[in-house]
Amino acid sequence: MESLYLYCIREKTDNAPVISTEGIDGGEVFPLVHRQLEAVVSRVSLKEFGSEEIQNKSQEDLKWIKEKALAHEKVIEAAAKKNDTRLSLIPMRFGIIFNGEKSLKTMLDKDYARITEKLEKIRGKQEWGLKVYLKGQKNFEEEVKEKSALIKKKRKELANLPEGAAFFMEEELKTLILKETAEELTGFALGVFEAFKNIAVDCVKNKNLGKELTGKSEPMVLNAAYLIPGESVAEFKTEAEKANKRIREKGFYLEYSGPWPAYNFAGY
Repeated sequence: MESLYLYCIREKTDNAPVISTEGIDGGEVFPLVHRQLEAVVSRVSLKEFGSEEIQNKSQEDLKWIKEKALAHEKVIEAAAKKNDTRLSLIPMRFGIIFNGEKSLKTMLDKDYARITEKLEKIRGKQEWGLKVYLKGQKNFEEEVKEKSALIKKKRKELANLPEGAAFFMEEELKTLILKETAEELTGFALGVFEAFKNIAVDCVKNKNLGKELTGKSEPMVLNAAYLIPGESVAEFKTEAEKANKRIREKGFYLEYSGPWPAYNFAGY
């Protein structure tokens, strides 16, 4: 049975360029116009792309999932381009399928107010990501030890104990150092996050990614996303470069990237 795979939804666009990027099954991608919206779709077979099939593939064939997810992202990126400008759109998560045009249009009618509200929110704006990593973890921990009055007090108490009685306090000290270091990291990351709020119309802190996902040896301490007005993007980049110079002196560094589909602010 042939169905429609949904990549994203954008406002009805006059003279929008043809999307030449292939769909997840290698087929044609096209906009399905309904009222003042365009649903960017391609035709797929439920036999291959049904929810049960995708779930099975996610457990048995990660290579297939990665390839299709990449194709999904490429279509969204292509749908956002119109000559030298970027169109505002609502990106869909991977694997959204409808049993034909009628089913899709029913959803668009049902959620019309919600969809148009999201499009209004992101119109003329771009999502940019900012991540902060801790390069000098040992040095940072040593700084925490040096400036923490509580750690200094615990160390002094430990030094005055006989060797046999010191074991449990040593464990307490290790726990205290970990706790205070984590609190300092959280506070530092929050300070970086807050520094860009005045440039953005919205922002969000996401869960930090592990080293197995980042491919880096340094731990991530901030994973933020900002919704930036188009005219403020240059300012955001400039401030990010300035911030990077400042935090490098403390053993951190940041990376910013974008523009991205607005998953954090208009994802569906």
